[in-house]
Amino acid sequence: MSGTIELLSATLAKAKSEDRAALVAYLPAGFPTVDGAIEAVKAVIAGGADVVEIGLPHSDPVLDGAIIQTADDIALRGGVKIADTLRTVREAYEATGAPILVMTYWNPIDRYGVERFTAELAEAGGAGCILPDLPVQESALWREHAAKHGLATVFVVAPSSKDERLATITAAGSGFVYAASLMGVTGTRESVGNQAADLVRRTRATSDLPVCVGLGVSNAAQAKEVAGFADGVIVGSAFVKLLLDAPDLPAGLAAVQALAGELAEGVRRG
Repeated sequence: MSGTIELLSATLAKAKSEDRAALVAYLPAGFPTVDGAIEAVKAVIAGGADVVEIGLPHSDPVLDGAIIQTADDIALRGGVKIADTLRTVREAYEATGAPILVMTYWNPIDRYGVERFTAELAEAGGAGCILPDLPVQESALWREHAAKHGLATVFVVAPSSKDERLATITAAGSGFVYAASLMGVTGTRESVGNQAADLVRRTRATSDLPVCVGLGVSNAAQAKEVAGFADGVIVGSAFVKLLLDAPDLPAGLAAVQALAGELAEGVRRG
């Protein structure tokens, strides 16, 4: 089975044709349990998310703030493995038909084996990977196997990225570009920051790939602000916090579905 990069592209194009930004949700595999994470993915898609990123829990998540680190720690102590992450992708994709990506640091893939990981992610129906710490100049092996298996390679750009660097990154990427709205780690914030709009503008000058903005978006008002200048709005910590704070899984699922609904309204630009 080939990966679903074309489904990802079609989903982002459909959102654009509806004059709105796509809503991209992030949830970690294995949190609060493997089965619970699969149900959470179904819940955010039922609420209105277009695309879901499944985080592969890591012991040293350099891009992630305290909320996602806490969830990763719970997942890792629960024994989550790469196989569980791939199962999450498979079951979420089969249940919803939505594009599902994996967000992961490079070390777990390197240890698992690039060919093995890309083949198994494609077989699970995955749409691609977001690789926040893989330098473009060291990505040729990954990109070769990802392309062979129909998987997107999503790189992260930051406000500190110079225009020449942006062009190098976007030329190597596929699916979409992940624009970090500010310098720092993931987490909910009062303001998304003015740097994000400028970064999207500069990124678009180098590529026709959709540009999706993450880091800091947690409510409908912020989603609406970002939807005014980006092709997609990425929300992670706000969903994870609801699951962390919920008294039980059913309450958590109801909360993330409700937030997805509010955010889905927010990304409509009208």
